[in-house]
Order: sequence, then structure tokens, then C-alpha cells
Amino acid sequence: MQDTVLGNTELKVSRICLGCMGFGDPKRGRHSWTLDEARSREIIRRALELGIHFFDTAISYQSGTSEQYVGRALREFAKREDVVVATKFLPRTEEEIAAGVSGEQHIERMLNKSLKNLGLDYVDLYIYHMWDYRTPLYEIMDGLNRVVRAGKVRYIGISNCFAWQLAKANALADREGFVRFVSVQGHYNLIFREEEREMAPLCAEENIAMTPYSALAGGRLSKRPGETSRRLEEDSYARLKYDGAPRQDGEIIRRVAELAGRYGVTMTEISLAWLLTKVTAPVVGATKLRHVEGMARAAELTLTAAELAYLEEPYVPHALVGVMAQNTAAAAKESHVWSTGDQKIK
Repeated sequence: MQDTVLGNTELKVSRICLGCMGFGDPKRGRHSWTLDEARSREIIRRALELGIHFFDTAISYQSGTSEQYVGRALREFAKREDVVVATKFLPRTEEEIAAGVSGEQHIERMLNKSLKNLGLDYVDLYIYHMWDYRTPLYEIMDGLNRVVRAGKVRYIGISNCFAWQLAKANALADREGFVRFVSVQGHYNLIFREEEREMAPLCAEENIAMTPYSALAGGRLSKRPGETSRRLEEDSYARLKYDGAPRQDGEIIRRVAELAGRYGVTMTEISLAWLLTKVTAPVVGATKLRHVEGMARAAELTLTAAELAYLEEPYVPHALVGVMAQNTAAAAKESHVWSTGDQKIK
């Protein structure tokens, strides 16, 4: 497994990041495929054996039990300096807002809880999980700057945002002398390429690392047309994201299967090999050992320029759904606040 540098940092990360959303107490999980600790440990250990040393989790995954499983496994199977650990925090809760908890206080509380879950003194990358429209941006950036200066976080990243929001946040950081976001974790894969419109050019211009999630489109890019799985059948959120353009998406999936047959590899390997030409390190989840082995092999596969173009050619624009659709509505409301003269601090 090759390593690369994470944007404008000194962090060396594996080209594949193991996504740990599927790990945690199954009783606290939203999905039937959530893995218990024993099976989570098997996958983490195999990932390390294959050279994958970049791990992504979040305090929201299975009520913090994903962080706990990941932390215990890494402490047993690896040296701290040999792994890169990323976790995420959510916006302030209704209760915190009512109690007057500031953005800075919220970040410190969330981080301390995550560090306790992980059993670590610091995390390498602390990620703003989704834009908080009810907390001043200054408080978010100030809070993140404080935890970096305290030595509890090495670098900060952001997820589920628009390019203008990332640019706005880093401009504020530059003005106030705060640390900047060095990475963005957005929704990006072969059948959802909307990040290429504005986010990818911004990241290329400023050397911000792209570490996208949903690299395999909820399993669609790893299954041949007509194949199914429990996840495909049960994941209503993935259906919301990917059922809007079945004909065009189906043609891309068919071409992935065709190239996989030509190379004698899995569809996972073809899909990730394409994505690896676009981003720093995709976040890829796994529920079986063969999933980890496939993602590791993908990092060694090189597609030709003609093959990359062949995979991309059928793509059609997709509507924003899920978190980013909610962001669109919230952003419109924020724009209305400004236009009516209610000058809130942002």
C-alpha cells in the first residue's frame, strides 16, 4: 500500500482510508450489518497487515462505540505513531443551545469524549461533520484552533459542506490567525460526481486533500447489474441517494463490470482505481475481510486514460440529496437572513 501526504500537512496517510461507520455495538446501530467488536477487530487487523493505516470514525457512529472499538484495536495491533486516526463531531444539540453552550465549549466537550472513547491523547485529524447553521462560524474556528494549540488535535478537516463554505471558513482562519481546514470529506464516486463542479477545483487550487465517503455508492459500484445484497435491499438512505438516475447509473455500473472482467479483478478494484486518480484517499467501509483485501488491491491497479474516460462518459448531473440537500435549504435561509439585514455573526 502506497502512502501519500494529506494536503498541506506533514501527515503521511495510506492511499485508502478504512471507514469505520459499520463498527460498533449492533444494538446502537442503524443498520443490520453493523459489526460487533470481534469482527471489527478482524477487519482492522487485516487492514493494518495490508498497509492501510488511515482510519476514519465519528462520535456519532453507534453512540461512540465505533470509536471505542477502533481505539482498542489500534492500541493492541499498532504503534500510535504508525497510524493516522480521524474522528468527527456534530453540531450543537438543542439542549446545548438552550443552555448557552458556545461553539468553543461544544467542540472541547465533544473532543474530550472522543479521546476518552478512543483511549488516545490526541487525534491526527478532527473533522467538522456537518455545517452548523445555528452556531457562529467564528466560534467553530476558534474552538478548533484552541484544541489544536492545546495539542489534542494535529489537523482539522470538514465534511458535508459546499465549496463556498470551505472557502469562507479558511478565509476567516487566515484573517484571525486560526488553523485552516486541510481536508474535505464529501460525497463522491463514479455515479455521483457533483463535487467536480466547485469543490474539486478549489481543493486543487489550495492543495486541500479530498477524502470522500460513499466511494462505492452504498455497494452499487461493487455489484454487477442484477446482483443484490442485504445492504442494497435495506439501505433506504442509499436508495434515496442513488435511485434518481437508474438508467445512466446502470450504464456506468455495466462498464465497471466490463472492465473488471477484462482485467480479471473485482468491480470494487475498478471503481476505487478510478477514484484514486481524483482524490487523496477515499474512505471505504468494509464488513468482510475480502472487502479490505479488494480495496488494498485497488491501490495497485492503474487504468488507462481511455478506460477512465470510458467509465466517465455516461454520467449525468445528479440532484443533491440527504445532508447536502438539507444544507441547500439551510444555506438559502442563511442568505435570506443576510438580505433582510439581520446581521448575525457568522
